[in-house]
Amino acid sequence: MNKPRQIELLSPARDTATAIEAIRHGADAIYIGASSHGARAAAANSVEDIAGLVEYAHRFGVRIYVTLNTIIYPEELKQVESLIHDLYRIGVDALIVQDMSLLRMELPPIALHASTQCDVSSAEKARFLADAGFSQIVLARELTLDETSEIHRLLPDTALEAFVHGALCVSYSGNCHAGIATMGRSANRGECPQICRLPFDLTDSEGNVLVRNRHLLSLRDLNRSRHIAEMMDAGVSSFKIEGRLKDIGYVKNVTASYRAIIDRIIEANPDKYCRSSFGDSEIRFTPDLSESFNRGFTDYFTCAPRPEGKMASILSPKWCGNKVGTVIQCSRGAIKASLTATLNNGDGLGYFDRATGEFRGFRLNRIDGNMLYPASAVQIPVGTAIYRNHNKARADIMNTDTASRTISVNMTLRADDRMIAIDASDCRGCRITVSEFMDLEQASTPQQQRRIETLRKTGGTIYRADRIEDNAGTYFIPAKTLTALRRRALEALDSAWKCRYKFDQRRAENKEAMLWEPSGELTYHNNVANPLAAEFYRSHGAAEIEPALEVARKNSPDAPLRIMTTRYCLRRELGACLRNPKQASHLPRNLYLNSGNLKFALAFDCARCRMYVDLVKNKGTV
Repeated sequence: MNKPRQIELLSPARDTATAIEAIRHGADAIYIGASSHGARAAAANSVEDIAGLVEYAHRFGVRIYVTLNTIIYPEELKQVESLIHDLYRIGVDALIVQDMSLLRMELPPIALHASTQCDVSSAEKARFLADAGFSQIVLARELTLDETSEIHRLLPDTALEAFVHGALCVSYSGNCHAGIATMGRSANRGECPQICRLPFDLTDSEGNVLVRNRHLLSLRDLNRSRHIAEMMDAGVSSFKIEGRLKDIGYVKNVTASYRAIIDRIIEANPDKYCRSSFGDSEIRFTPDLSESFNRGFTDYFTCAPRPEGKMASILSPKWCGNKVGTVIQCSRGAIKASLTATLNNGDGLGYFDRATGEFRGFRLNRIDGNMLYPASAVQIPVGTAIYRNHNKARADIMNTDTASRTISVNMTLRADDRMIAIDASDCRGCRITVSEFMDLEQASTPQQQRRIETLRKTGGTIYRADRIEDNAGTYFIPAKTLTALRRRALEALDSAWKCRYKFDQRRAENKEAMLWEPSGELTYHNNVANPLAAEFYRSHGAAEIEPALEVARKNSPDAPLRIMTTRYCLRRELGACLRNPKQASHLPRNLYLNSGNLKFALAFDCARCRMYVDLVKNKGTV
């Protein structure tokens, strides 16, 4: 009989404080940036800080993955290799990487995970990376359940990681060069300027404006909460929440939300799945995904390669929040509204300006019944919807101690006239015995209740006494002696778990792995930025290797430069899909996006259902 597959909830952390809260709220693993070379440059952490996090996390069996998922410049190779040795020394469980130069470094036996920046969008690419030595592979967000199942059938022994929640990149990750080509800031170096969130005019080849000043490449946020069971069936083992730049409140709420969903599925399918870490989280608030930052939700391509629902948030790239009412009257600094939710002084509210279409926010200074008094004057037309994107009352709750996580322990107390002992076992599978030799005397009053209360006092530790059995009879055991023995028992469980904790090992590289590119030629889309990465690819059949844009920048191309490849199609989003004869004529074939000095040409590959964004004009930028 096959063992149940371990299921992992993987939460983001911009710093160690956020990571600890994610663990308390139910995360099985954490991904966090080191001091350099993480794809979120603004979320860096020292090796010393990560060491403290590792020690805390491992007590619950929670794994720590460090992101080294940028491309690496030649002069940085030695620095990165040294950093990896430091991370291995402090007990980091795995590295999430993009640059194949790591497979040519002298590395310790630390597990390697293929980052989403590797653009794992096909079964062939996944197999190539598994053969190369990656023990876990982060799948492209664009994959459907069927495509994920295909990869799992091909690689049943390779752990598959997939995003379940958070911001979406419009381009396949790792294959977006908009930032480096237009502003000199590279997403492959952790400095994405978010070109996709800009407002654009959509024009035809004659310059006629078809859609004005809309965020046409800004996608909604991913939410696969309704598809977790299907994703497990498709072979996903690690469920990843996006958000290494998000605040603690976001990470608390989203982690707790998905913890509850995953636990219900595991509980219903104990023969198929089990949890990958230990401990019970007591959540002291009601998780609600709609109450955390989002641009509206989409399940993207989860269920179909050409879904019918909207994917973009073209009106605003901001969090507009939940609708809470409609304006009845607005005058003299006061708003009378028909409300559908309870509001609080200090709430953040907003509305869409009818003249410009822009989202405008304001703070609610005071509320009296259905009368709203903003902190600054606003004039909102009657009938306008009001949204809340900052819930003051909920924010106050989230700023408190909202969760705790404990390891359950069973203890049995034994005694005879020469010795007392505690046998203890915990939910991690650890079993220990501690004893104390001493002369005992019979007590003149009942002792059991007092002794059980003493053993239950595990405060200040991660342990929670679950079942306590007192077999010490009628002997008198001083409370001080029993307290010291209990403390030794819990310390012994700590030591036993440290001995049991297992690290994954990176598999040796398979020199026979085939290159997934049939032509044997790599372009700048493959992000090869240093000699070691080039050596790796040549050993697997690459004949020609074009350098990454970051080291051979094409600022002024003679021909349009392809800067994005996306499964999202603007024509389909606007109801003008070329595959649908009834829709195709709604927009001309040649389309362009214009924003300031930027001009992008859109190309459509209907056979593969892909849209390409090409840079054709970039005057006045870096």
